[in-house]
Amino acid sequence: MTAKADVLDYLLTRRSVGQAFLKEPGPSAEELRQILTIGTRVPDHGKLAPWRLVIIEGDDRIRAGEKLAEIAKRNNSNLDEAGLEIERRQFLPAPLTIGVLSAPKPSPKIPHFEQLISAGNVAFNLEHAAFALGYAAQWVTRWFSYDTEAAAMLGAREGERFVGFIMIGTPSTIIEDRPRPALEEVVSRWQG
Repeated sequence: MTAKADVLDYLLTRRSVGQAFLKEPGPSAEELRQILTIGTRVPDHGKLAPWRLVIIEGDDRIRAGEKLAEIAKRNNSNLDEAGLEIERRQFLPAPLTIGVLSAPKPSPKIPHFEQLISAGNVAFNLEHAAFALGYAAQWVTRWFSYDTEAAAMLGAREGERFVGFIMIGTPSTIIEDRPRPALEEVVSRWQG
């Protein structure tokens, strides 16, 4: 099979693997550097780099989960122990999570929307890089992407927002493909 056919096969069969099925080992330090390098090689009108990345791995996954549980409890006093445990495990069992932040820069030429799309491309490229190295990944947002206090605790600065968290690990199962939209339903031709 040629390299071109390999890439086409990958693009036609790529499938996210849920967080619960992402196990150790995770990427090595050198593989992580490669994932980050590929992840940030995206369309970026104006060369603004309007995004930042936050790495959550090792014991920091547990600490981040504990802090999320504290915030969730403050936000919902009715949250029971089972609910708190779900929050504590937000970054487990995946060995690595990369938070992708949209960090728009002031620009008279490049609207924030374009900058946000560039951050979304970073997130998807991180997934591609993980799969290329033999790992699997899942892009999630969840409540803490949108909660100001939780996002700040996870590294968001003023004016930034998470476009998602890319969870990476070794897949422990093969995920069946899901139905994809029929092209006739999502593609049209412009007729002027």
